[in-house]
Amino acid sequence: MMRGLQRLKGGGTLPPRPLLKQVLAAWFGGLLAIAAMGGLTEWTATPWLMAPFGATAVIVFGLPDSPLAQPRNVIFGHLLSTVIGLVALKLAGPHWWSMAMAVATAIAVMQVSRTVHPPAGANPLVVMLGGADWGFLVSPVLIGTLVMVAVALASNNVLAGRRYPLYWGLPNWRAGS
Repeated sequence: MMRGLQRLKGGGTLPPRPLLKQVLAAWFGGLLAIAAMGGLTEWTATPWLMAPFGATAVIVFGLPDSPLAQPRNVIFGHLLSTVIGLVALKLAGPHWWSMAMAVATAIAVMQVSRTVHPPAGANPLVVMLGGADWGFLVSPVLIGTLVMVAVALASNNVLAGRRYPLYWGLPNWRAGS
């Protein structure tokens, strides 16, 4: 029991504080991405924003070198999790247990496809709580992720020494690849 509690103490140190120029670049990228989707919402009267995109912006602009921030993870993580939420909603309805199953399934599918993107784990909940239909997959999910990645491609390459993305690639479904 005590040994188990000892693990809760941690033991590492805080990561270094980012440089001011990195903080400002992340701020500006997040501002542009969310503003672009907000502007599109106003212009087209179609919803382009959803809450998980705020968390996506944190990862894509604040941690652009993370595997979680790469375009394949952002786009396919959101798409796969949304499909799972839509299927669960249609098959089981919006119950606490079906939401739990949908989120757990989204986690597993993102892991197997190597497209883990934590904000996308909220998509099944957004779909099921909002009663979304299949159009939600296109707007806001697909178009929103494409806008996010496009802004990230532009803003994350402004600073010297940054390269975004680190890699592209379609999801590979083979477990050994």
